[in-house]
Amino acid sequence: MFKHPSRYKTIGILAVTQILSWGMLYYTFTILAPAIQKDTGWHPEMIFGAFSWSLLVAGMIARPVGAFLDKRGGRLVMSSGSVVCALGLWMLSSSHTMWMYFLAWSVLGVSMALTLYEAAFTTIIQEFMADSRRAISTLTLFAGFASTIFWPLTLQLSHHWNWREILLFYAALQLFICFPLHTQLNPRRTAESTPNPASKTAQQQTSSKTDLSLKEALQHRAFWKLALAFAANSFIFSALSVHLISLLVRDGHSAVLAVTLAAWIGPVQVAGRIAEMTFARHLLPQSVGKFAFSALPAALLVLLFFGQQAWIVGLFCLLYGLSNGIMTIVRGTIPHALFGSENYGAISGAISGPALVAKAAGPLLLALLMETNNAALPALTVVFLFSVISCLLFFAAIAASRR
Repeated sequence: MFKHPSRYKTIGILAVTQILSWGMLYYTFTILAPAIQKDTGWHPEMIFGAFSWSLLVAGMIARPVGAFLDKRGGRLVMSSGSVVCALGLWMLSSSHTMWMYFLAWSVLGVSMALTLYEAAFTTIIQEFMADSRRAISTLTLFAGFASTIFWPLTLQLSHHWNWREILLFYAALQLFICFPLHTQLNPRRTAESTPNPASKTAQQQTSSKTDLSLKEALQHRAFWKLALAFAANSFIFSALSVHLISLLVRDGHSAVLAVTLAAWIGPVQVAGRIAEMTFARHLLPQSVGKFAFSALPAALLVLLFFGQQAWIVGLFCLLYGLSNGIMTIVRGTIPHALFGSENYGAISGAISGPALVAKAAGPLLLALLMETNNAALPALTVVFLFSVISCLLFFAAIAASRR
């Protein structure tokens, strides 16, 4: 599949560490939050608000972290991120006051920027170059199983340990599994290790001419359209991740049916990534992105008007899962396709900053809207409008990139 055998090692390392890092930093919290609330007596708004704050922290430092990745590479950044993540999990397990709890989530926010997809994608771009799209697709396929592994694992551990002991165990996994694996990543290629320009293929020479600096990308008419398109999409994804079950119940479905149908979203996301690797590998990332962005408003439209029928909810979960699964690949490949590879980390970080802020705001703003109205229609209407705006912005960004 890849030209150099060492690249299989890179994919293997990142597959393991992405599953562990996403599981610990995102999916574990859903299971442990009730236990944290029961043990501390803190209000749910504060417990979940600290998690949202960590996403804001990750968004605020995404651009400088990306620029540092461009200079030093993934080995230094991601191995440092493993240490920071272990520290944050230990601090969280030791939190007995609210300020310590928020400080721990601040440290974990830093570790998100250092260890999750943005850092992994930059590492792949630097090493794989022309093969980076296939590598990103392969990585996201493995990382898609993080929730499948960590939800039941954390639930099982909660029968034997309290939430503090579980977090200490996960901190140890970061320190003794993720850290040594990240130190085995290939170092950032320097000018001395770069092949002679005369030996480059025509495709590589053409690609190098399209590389933009961060300043040039920020001034490009496609950049902010693309950043806002991803931000609106992240708002939808994070809001529905928290509130989809409640919205389906408000639409007249039983909780059992809502959970059963929503549980299929995860496997469908993985199926979407397999389909992208199998059937769309020869298409431009721009074309794949058009499908991913268009499928979301289509899914929400059928749910908005016909959501009282169970089979319509199933159709929504299918389209929604496909869109989300492929969207992760698009996030990694579009900045490379439009702006080049030389400053991918800084540009990708700048694009992801607004998306992480929107991801933090989504659950809270939709919760406030749902408190004012018991029906699902107003909330679904807002989410649908966001999806339309996101789709239009992406198409506008692609059109601007051609000019």
